[in-house]
Amino acid sequence: MKSLALLLPCLLATFTLAHQQHSVRRPFSHHARALGIKPTGATNGTTAAGTVAHRAAQPNGTNSATPLDSPASSKNGTPSTPKVSGNGTSLRGSSGSNTTLNTTTTTTSSTTAGIVPVTSPTGATWPNPKPISGDGGWTAAFAKANAFVAKLTIDEKVNLTTGVDTIGRCLSNTGRVTRLNFDGFCFEDSPAGVRDTDYNSVFPSAMNVAATWDKNLMLERGAAMGAEFRGKGVNVALGPMMNLARNAAAGRNWEGGGADPFLSGVHASQNIQGIQSQGVIACAKHYALNEQEHFRGGGGKEAYSSNVDDRTFHEDQLWPFAESVKAGVGSVMCAYNRVNQTSACENRHLLNDILKEELDFQGFVLSDATAIISLYASVMNGADVNMLGFVAYGDPDEGNPATANNSYWGLQLGDAVRNGTIPESRFDDMVTRLMAAYYQFGQDKGFPAVNFDYATEETSVNGTIVNEHVNVQGDHYKLIREIGAASTILLKNTNKTLPMDFGKVKNLAILGSDAGPNPDGPNSCKDRGCDRGTLALGWGSGTANFPYLVTPYEAIQTYVHGKQPDTIIQSVFDDFDYAAVDQTASQADTCMVFANANSGEGYITVDTNAGDRNVSVEHPSDISSFYFDNQERSGFDESNLTLWHGGDDLILITASQCANTIVVLHTVGAVLVEPWYDHPNVTAIVYAGLPGQESGNALLDVLIGTVNPSGRLPYTIAKNRSDYPSGILYTVSDTSSDYIPQIDYTEKLNIDYRHFDSANIEPRYEFGFGMSYTNFSYSGLSVKMLATASSLASDQGTTQPGGITSLYADAVTVSFTVKNTGAYDGNEVAQLYLGFPASAHEPPRVLRGFERQLIKKGQSAKFSISLRVKDRYINLGHPKSGLGHS
Repeated sequence: MKSLALLLPCLLATFTLAHQQHSVRRPFSHHARALGIKPTGATNGTTAAGTVAHRAAQPNGTNSATPLDSPASSKNGTPSTPKVSGNGTSLRGSSGSNTTLNTTTTTTSSTTAGIVPVTSPTGATWPNPKPISGDGGWTAAFAKANAFVAKLTIDEKVNLTTGVDTIGRCLSNTGRVTRLNFDGFCFEDSPAGVRDTDYNSVFPSAMNVAATWDKNLMLERGAAMGAEFRGKGVNVALGPMMNLARNAAAGRNWEGGGADPFLSGVHASQNIQGIQSQGVIACAKHYALNEQEHFRGGGGKEAYSSNVDDRTFHEDQLWPFAESVKAGVGSVMCAYNRVNQTSACENRHLLNDILKEELDFQGFVLSDATAIISLYASVMNGADVNMLGFVAYGDPDEGNPATANNSYWGLQLGDAVRNGTIPESRFDDMVTRLMAAYYQFGQDKGFPAVNFDYATEETSVNGTIVNEHVNVQGDHYKLIREIGAASTILLKNTNKTLPMDFGKVKNLAILGSDAGPNPDGPNSCKDRGCDRGTLALGWGSGTANFPYLVTPYEAIQTYVHGKQPDTIIQSVFDDFDYAAVDQTASQADTCMVFANANSGEGYITVDTNAGDRNVSVEHPSDISSFYFDNQERSGFDESNLTLWHGGDDLILITASQCANTIVVLHTVGAVLVEPWYDHPNVTAIVYAGLPGQESGNALLDVLIGTVNPSGRLPYTIAKNRSDYPSGILYTVSDTSSDYIPQIDYTEKLNIDYRHFDSANIEPRYEFGFGMSYTNFSYSGLSVKMLATASSLASDQGTTQPGGITSLYADAVTVSFTVKNTGAYDGNEVAQLYLGFPASAHEPPRVLRGFERQLIKKGQSAKFSISLRVKDRYINLGHPKSGLGHS
């Protein structure tokens, strides 16, 4: 990687333009080189306009902002008293036992910033969360929703805000308003395609789409998915997922947009715009800090508390959600876990202060399935819709929410409104927000009815047609193949091994189960809960049924024998048949080794991995004591970041016999490659991720050069597990039922590559890295100022969905020229990083822009990347405690 750096004293910031050259790779801490441009116009910590520069963080890394907290509540909706320790950093006392403070009017809550008093609602009425206003182009929808809600009875309002358990045809359905011929809402997974149906597509994972670094492909994928959800009659598509890949081993990383807030925010925004362009309501999830599977809660299970300071939350984890609200997202899903000791679905600071007030969110807050654990606290702190309705999976279904006694809401909600415990104005706002989203995306005008049943692919059940088998795939296979190829990352390419001329290959060995099919079919394991055959998607609720799956072996064999029928192609799909691997590799002139690493959602365990990737029995050294000082000593950081099915050994055995060994990896995220990456016989490494149904074809396009690889890593690949700044909490020493596992975000702003930069740790492959078959050169860097920091002062009180209006104004445009100096046409991905002054206490560099363009060989292209006012700001907390400063 080479870089161009420019000191802009008028912003007190350093810009770094990063691009990947296939012969150069350096850690981020070595990127910048000065261009010798002299400072102009700013001295003594002020900008050229004379405004105050970035305010430094407090010495302890906290700030004066309100901590992310709200009154904690018990499951019956009454206030409970959190357990705290003397130092406020965990829920354990000095003796290791739980400590409870008994008080009636005030409770204390543990946060990473210390003990903060929280007023109890005992004997008082909580104020309503901020109601919908119609801002941001929602005026007409708001008016229609108001008129509709005015016609409803209390029971009918309950029917629209409480689910019908598992009775409906979708994953979750609200009740109906039969009097007005309104059939209610259908909520359906997933972020990779319409789940639990047929004649649908399986798209590349969100992580793969992020790896394209292509905004247009992100948008097109969203539009194609939206068309399929609409075609099936789904009102609300439960995605995109935008929790950050904070932990390399976290089970659902592959469902999101990577480890960087900015990249994840662009992915989320583009995906949402695409989905909603088809009239389907998108759902930004999981709000917030739901970044591991162990102890995540749900259905009455104990949920961990993610403990974070307000600045870190605003600049990192909130960023993609804010971008989603700016994009006009119709729904936000509150998560299972706690945030600073309070359940996310009843956390007033999260749902009201930040989401509905600061970000001016106009849509509705939907709970994750069975994430509601109270009545009063969840309703009065900002939750609007209870999915699925009942308390926990396994509870008996009650099909009429208005009379349901198996829910924290249902009948209890209606009664609470009738007796005045919950103000009807708050109740009306819940329904109005839901219906406003319905009208905002035109679902009152010819929206299809649900035509499938998530519980079966049979056409009829007991004589009733439940599945019309509507084919919604269109020609989406073309886009799926394009994204699969565009997201493929070339990590190594010695002696121009790739692109490959298969006409020169006489004997080809294809090795590893990941090259071939699942013997029982790609959908044989429920929700893809196994690792057999090639890996094209992780497991869990983020999956969909494959209409077909093109394996790498199938694609390569078909192509090679179509061109050269007499080429010998031998395969070994048994990962542990080392004798066969050894013999086959020794006979081949070219070997392709396929290996993978899988993960998913915690309700399924695969090979002892309960969602998150677990400790490797073969590699106990993966367990690092580095993190134990700040986490639960009994079970932190036992993650296995090695390849599954003995992939490391498979690669080494092959390379020991084959001088031209090409490694292809299908993984859910980062894996350690140290045992073999520099083996002299490993001539190429291709990182294919989770490419969806066109997996083999997309890979083939890159191997033969039809597509020049331009994928870039959306996370860092480290040399050692201990190089990462955080890990998974797997076990706790206190196993009592009332113990709350604690996860402290001690890395603060230094997530992923930012930590590597700050600690000066050289990664194996850095965030944003990826090679090409060609070369590029950069020139003509120019910077144009479009706005000054003083422009923010004029509209401090003006908000729109996404936050203060002026934060989204363009502030700077960075332009430059890129020339393709190599022998192949190819896409270049330019990345813009911003460095703040030391007083800001920011990471050395943060991503703030990128652009991907196709450049023909020998030709040049003009790049222009704009930064908004928001992109050059640090955020020192919630506006109630003071805005971030330029």
